[in-house]
Amino acid sequence: MNSVTASMPKEITLRGVILGILITLIFTAAQVYLGLKVGLTFATSIPAAVISMALLSAFKDASIQENNIVQTIASAAGTLASVIFVLPGLLMIGWWVHVPFWPTFGACAIGGVLGVMYTMPLRRALVSQSDLPYPEGVAAAEVLKVGMSSRAGAAEGQAGLWAVIWGSLASALYAAGSALKLMADEMSIYFRVGNGSTGIGASSSLALIGAGHLMGITVGVAMLAGQIIAWGILVPILTNMYPLPGLSLVDHALKIWSTNVRMIGAGAIGTAAIITLAGMAKPVIGGLKSALDTARRVKEGSTDIPRTEQDLPIFIVGLVTLFSMLPAGWLLTSFLQGGVLQSVSVPLVAVGIAYILIAGMFAAAVCGYMAGLIGSSNSPVSGIAILTILGAALSVGAVARHLIGPDVAQALVAYALFITTVVLAVAVIGNDNLQDLKTGQLVDATPWRQQVGLLIGVLAGSVVVPPVLELLNHANGFVGAPNLDAISNQPLSAPQATLITTLAKGVIGGDLRWDLILFGAVIGLGLVLINFILKKSSNDKYSLPPLGVGLAIYLPGAVTLPVIIGAFSGWFFERAVSKHSWGESAKRLGVLIMSGFIVGESLFNVALAGLIVLSGKGEPLAIANSLSGGQSMTIALVVGATVVTGLYRWAAKRGKLG
Repeated sequence: MNSVTASMPKEITLRGVILGILITLIFTAAQVYLGLKVGLTFATSIPAAVISMALLSAFKDASIQENNIVQTIASAAGTLASVIFVLPGLLMIGWWVHVPFWPTFGACAIGGVLGVMYTMPLRRALVSQSDLPYPEGVAAAEVLKVGMSSRAGAAEGQAGLWAVIWGSLASALYAAGSALKLMADEMSIYFRVGNGSTGIGASSSLALIGAGHLMGITVGVAMLAGQIIAWGILVPILTNMYPLPGLSLVDHALKIWSTNVRMIGAGAIGTAAIITLAGMAKPVIGGLKSALDTARRVKEGSTDIPRTEQDLPIFIVGLVTLFSMLPAGWLLTSFLQGGVLQSVSVPLVAVGIAYILIAGMFAAAVCGYMAGLIGSSNSPVSGIAILTILGAALSVGAVARHLIGPDVAQALVAYALFITTVVLAVAVIGNDNLQDLKTGQLVDATPWRQQVGLLIGVLAGSVVVPPVLELLNHANGFVGAPNLDAISNQPLSAPQATLITTLAKGVIGGDLRWDLILFGAVIGLGLVLINFILKKSSNDKYSLPPLGVGLAIYLPGAVTLPVIIGAFSGWFFERAVSKHSWGESAKRLGVLIMSGFIVGESLFNVALAGLIVLSGKGEPLAIANSLSGGQSMTIALVVGATVVTGLYRWAAKRGKLG
């Protein structure tokens, strides 16, 4: 490689942009389904980087920086899809029957663009001049370096592509077994505890196993603690305190969990999020100050800035931010047009724009810092969403408090949810941007080119979210929504959207169960204290993330248990291979298999939703059979364990070959 090529490597190329967009479209569809089913999403940078390297290896002039641009574009899929943590709420309250394309696209695109703009000035302070670990950004850079550095690395890149493919095929076929009714959708057992009841269950989902592996053992232990608190303590106690004679054992436990325990979990999540964010105030403010100081020094000093330190000019950042307010204002005005809030539309739009500007800036900075500290996947986006909806509900409620009527309350909740969608898009893209820029720093990429790449990914992802969300709405619908047009009688739970909507309705309607929220807040305070003591006594070797515990209290038990199993199985696998020289290669392949688990199952279920819509049948693949419930559960358990064990063995064997 000559000096000219080294100083100006191939980065943004037509082929790279097209490949990045294609990966974004696929991963966004998968993320939307996963988020609606279980309330979790996963980081897509590493599988995107592996796919890119495997495909671009056909071109001799492909560079590590070009592959980095592809993963930067595709990483938008792993984050922007998080807006579905809020958007289904508009269907749940009956404001929308169908998902309109332009308002949904606009909320995603405007929020995503602002997320890139807001975190751009933080790059030097929080990336270049910071010792934050950026676990996912460093891991993605390591994958790129290994894959591009040698023939052995190229071979591992090809093996990585096969890992994603095998994982995807296995999970898609496993999901097909459930759709064919040859395996149980869920394995569960409920039992009596005194005069009450409780139970344990697990969804038949390789995607959740994969999510657990990717989250790691620390989050897995935290979720196990939350599962024990919810189903081992709270449900048995509350079912004994509040007997419901007309309900079966199973229905009694589920009823108490859904009406009481979930709200306790929400309180724990909210408290843990507030304390976590409060503890970050000093470093975030310091980071902003350092960014401004750096920008001032650059302006006063030499204009000859190294390529690897070149951001988009700050005046462009300011102009884009300013001009983004025009479509934002139009979007908010259109949302209110012709409704019961039209008489106060001017102050409501003003409040909405101000809230997007200010709350979005804060959310992007906080999430960006947290991405550097603990990674994008573990960043407290749920906590940000909770705080955002509370602030939005209080703000819009204050403007329209003189208006009365049930239609007014519904409209205010809808408007608060819509504003929160935009702010959450800002937060999650800010969460992703700095992680990508860390990867870029480690592979000598040009920051402004990465920022342009992420903007491309934002727009591509924004195109996918509305049609996939509407497809799933038409095919399945969502728990708590009227589902007037849904075909299947198996609605998606959309747990995060349910929580956000419940909080908005409670704040505006004044009927929020504050007693349960406050009890959860006390639990959250206790968890924060336990985490502090644990970290202090072990010199930060061990921790129990309070947000992880709170999420496990709030999320359905059948969702959290497979995640816990995935976290522990991944930990055992990595411990087993780490003693060998080829262990790191095997670990990377394991990560890619688990990413494939998520992609394959999610895409299968999106395709199944399309088949439901086309056929008009709720279960178009179901085959009549004589299997009992116990038999179908046993088949699901045996097949799932065999697939996971077999692919872990493949990863170890392939890693050994190098």
